[in-house]
Amino acid sequence: MKYEKSQSAIDRLTPEQRRITQENGTERSFTGEYNSNKEPGIYVDIVSGEPLFASTDKFDSGTGWPSFTKPIVAANVNEVRDGTHGMVRTEVRSVHGDSHLGHVFPDGPSDRGGLRYCINSASLRFIHRDEMDAEGYGEYLDQVAEK
Repeated sequence: MKYEKSQSAIDRLTPEQRRITQENGTERSFTGEYNSNKEPGIYVDIVSGEPLFASTDKFDSGTGWPSFTKPIVAANVNEVRDGTHGMVRTEVRSVHGDSHLGHVFPDGPSDRGGLRYCINSASLRFIHRDEMDAEGYGEYLDQVAEK
């Protein structure tokens, strides 16, 4: 599959998805569609479709945003220094879509690498394990545990 940012993909975004992915916004905690999702599958960039995170690496951080221990494909995630809002953080962006996804912090589960990728639901599209092959993501099935 070819992953890219296109004007037609941006035009399909809701105002909230556009604000977050294109304008570096943040959704309010505990409001995102995927915060409590426990279904097996993968999360892809809402703009480009590039695979970002697997449900197997998702955990409940209690912060109100979907949290993951690692990307499903590290090459699809850029980590960039972010000095906005009087803080120094590490922003997470998709490589092909250049979408703002969220931030990564060093306070994740220590037994799983210690990282917490804190991601806005609005920057993601969830693809259930049962649909992954049909949608062209079959190569990642081995990274998603069955429910």
